[in-house]
Amino acid sequence: MESSAARYLARIAWSVPVVLLMLTVHQAKVTVDLGATMRDGIPARAEVTRYHRTDRKDVTHAEVDLLVKFEDGTWIEKKKLALPYTIAHRIEDADSLDVLVLAGSAQEVVIASIVGTQQKIALYNIAMGFIAFVLAAVGVYYWNRMIDTAED
Repeated sequence: MESSAARYLARIAWSVPVVLLMLTVHQAKVTVDLGATMRDGIPARAEVTRYHRTDRKDVTHAEVDLLVKFEDGTWIEKKKLALPYTIAHRIEDADSLDVLVLAGSAQEVVIASIVGTQQKIALYNIAMGFIAFVLAAVGVYYWNRMIDTAED
């Protein structure tokens, strides 16, 4: 019975590297999307309508609401645009910001002054996620192998 439960847990443990791989792939997509908006986006000026930063120990978060105005008079509003907490201070006191807009993309509006840093953060997340994936996959593989060998 004990070996059956251990085998079951070892098989379920494969979900850990799978989730880590999915997070790594997601960060790769974010990096590509940020790069596309940075490269192909239309420059515009955005008015900061709200800036919110939470400095609690358990939750550190920053977000901004933007009203993006284009030269042709059209505008779009982006609410709750999440910002990397560590670089949010760069725009904290800004009334307006230069942004890049790529309509219809996953990262439709990016703040021009911090998009490069956001892309680097996503690249670092890819590296960390991939290393965690490899370590978890190797660990789970050897755990499963050890259980299978012990049962023989």
